[in-house]
Amino acid sequence: MSRRLEVRPQARSDIEAAHAWYEQQFLGLGEKFVRAVDEAFAALLRHPEMYARVHRDIRRVLVQRFPYGVYYLVRGDAVVVLACTHLRRHPRVWRSRR
Repeated sequence: MSRRLEVRPQARSDIEAAHAWYEQQFLGLGEKFVRAVDEAFAALLRHPEMYARVHRDIRRVLVQRFPYGVYYLVRGDAVVVLACTHLRRHPRVWRSRR
């Protein structure tokens, strides 16, 4: 089954903010972060049910090499990304986006 990816605006903002922060730390690191997020997107599209449920029907895939998680729902043929947040942020951040 081919799935489509929906990245909600708040999740897109999360990614953009993290990109900007990493770029301030070290030139090019933000781009590496975005590539790692894209790899996480590709992995969850291949096997969306493989990743752990972290709250009800919300699942999380970890971003390789960065302390971030991509929180998402599977809705029919769509994978809906709710958030991409630092793992130390309070769960209220992504839970409220459902």
